[in-house]
Amino acid sequence: MARPSPTVAQLRALVAVADSGHFGRAAAALHVSQPTLSSAVASLERTLGVQLVERTTRSVLITGVGEDVVRRARGVLGAIDDIGEAAIRAREPLSGDIRLGVIPTVAPYLLPRLLLSLRGTHPQIRLSLRESQTTSILAELRGGLLDLALIALPADEPGVAELPLYDEDFVLVTPADHPLAGGVALPVVALAGQELLLLEDGHCFRAQALEVCREAGARERSALRAASLSTIVQMVAGGLGLTLLPVAAVGVEVGQGRGLAVATFRSPPPHRRIGLAYRSTSARVEDWMLLAGEIRAALPGTGLALTPV
Repeated sequence: MARPSPTVAQLRALVAVADSGHFGRAAAALHVSQPTLSSAVASLERTLGVQLVERTTRSVLITGVGEDVVRRARGVLGAIDDIGEAAIRAREPLSGDIRLGVIPTVAPYLLPRLLLSLRGTHPQIRLSLRESQTTSILAELRGGLLDLALIALPADEPGVAELPLYDEDFVLVTPADHPLAGGVALPVVALAGQELLLLEDGHCFRAQALEVCREAGARERSALRAASLSTIVQMVAGGLGLTLLPVAAVGVEVGQGRGLAVATFRSPPPHRRIGLAYRSTSARVEDWMLLAGEIRAALPGTGLALTPV
């Protein structure tokens, strides 16, 4: 006789407990009572015949097999949500809930323009935003917690499709009195021997900037890493080194009166490609194509190289 299958409610209960690490908070997130949630998890354990959760007086721990079930449950729930969203899309394109993850070196420079644009063109969208590093965003995308990821491509993730949006050149930011300040069409090797300030580990832009350093013969000032481009630019203004910026960040981070200058590189300059990543099983590919068009239309005018693709 076939074993009974888990229900959607049971899977949502387990995932909520895994996300919050607490039965009370998980129940609140799902808008159910704690006894109802506890009963759903216990019922799932009986259905599967294994222990999924270790309950102690102070914490809730997911067992090894529980972690595997949670991972699979996220995929199942993501697919179920996609079915509902497909029905919404059939009634009205680019509408309903969209959960978008964005990397920190894109979010502050693109999102304000994009959100303003979407408010006018697609007011029916209910957009939820998550700013985090690429690894975390892709994990949440695969697990069904996000619908889309706005990241540097390629992601090279199994089960994840990619939609290129634009290519973005890198520029060099220096103190205004530096010999390279304001340079035009600099060869990358002009950075040889220079100390560059870079982001901390985990940022994809750090890896891209390190590649430029290796090519040019520059070195990182590793004692002065930062969590944001804003902090790095402030350190450059303080005379602590030079840095690379994606061109979309220039208008926000490098203003007049800050004692900074921007230099551009000779063609072909160092650059990155930004795009959308989504589960290849998503039922909303047409919506993601429409959103891609909105993003390209919202690209900031930088006076530098920011090229839709």
